[in-house]
Amino acid sequence: MKKALIFGVSGQDGAYLARLLLEKGYQVTGTSRDAQMTSFRNLAALGVRDRVALFSVTLTDFRSVLTVLTKVVPDEIYHLAGQSSVGLSFEQPVETFHSISLGTLNLLEAVRFLNAPVRLYNASSSDCFGDTGGEPATEETPFAPRSPYAVAKAAAHFEVANYREAYNLFACNGILFNHESPLRPTRFVTRKIVAAACRIAKGSGERLRLGNIDVARDWGYAPQYVEAMWRMLQQDAPEDYVIATGQTITLRDFTAHAFDAVGLDWRDHVDVDPSLFRPSDIAVSRANPSKAAQRLGWRATLSPADVARAMVAHEMGQPQPEKTAP
Repeated sequence: MKKALIFGVSGQDGAYLARLLLEKGYQVTGTSRDAQMTSFRNLAALGVRDRVALFSVTLTDFRSVLTVLTKVVPDEIYHLAGQSSVGLSFEQPVETFHSISLGTLNLLEAVRFLNAPVRLYNASSSDCFGDTGGEPATEETPFAPRSPYAVAKAAAHFEVANYREAYNLFACNGILFNHESPLRPTRFVTRKIVAAACRIAKGSGERLRLGNIDVARDWGYAPQYVEAMWRMLQQDAPEDYVIATGQTITLRDFTAHAFDAVGLDWRDHVDVDPSLFRPSDIAVSRANPSKAAQRLGWRATLSPADVARAMVAHEMGQPQPEKTAP
């Protein structure tokens, strides 16, 4: 039985990944900053809360990281922890940088120190690319981060690449484009839209306030994306991969799809609020995930429009799409 250690198991990706690995027969351990106080509601929602061993770990504390690695002795490590909101990073840039870049460095150094044959996945981000002028980003596209979150993720990405080259670690970066699910908290705009659309359809009478609805993103389905994470660590050699649907739509269109799924015209219920615009933002985010298709045999099967409809279906208590990708 393989042993997997998931840093950040309480989040959206951590919960879906834990379920996937349990289905594959892994012994799964997860971490949170305070395992005694964290509700792990996402694990509970997926029905796996009691099947995951849990530890309290602070990634910015090297001793804490080293201790859990020594106790668990994992075959695979999935690093999904750290501040995960682009918007919040503008308000908390120092905390964002510490939690992401220093946390990743501590983890890499602990793995190097123990000199164990472990395989490591790091959650990189499409935000690192910044504005590519509308061109689809590949693994070779230069980084040009435009938020404190993206700066921190770029630093962590290069830390992983450096340790892979300098110390021969099996370490991969998954450069994941936006991926959503019903487990997203409502501070993320996609879930905010879906939740509001469903409440309005039930007669709440509220109006939804959004920022820049002209931004365009490649939105995928998180339960499928964790399969790509796992596949990266099953390869003969460690490499970095762009994970995305290859399709981009505007936030305006995502909103339209969500409201259409509940039989409403979004224009009757949505207000654009300039106070919600970010200090700097990426206008259009596009991806070319062909390497993942060729090397990993992975393709997203749900488009951004499908994701909007799937999230609405869940919110309304309707059946869900398949969680895995071919």
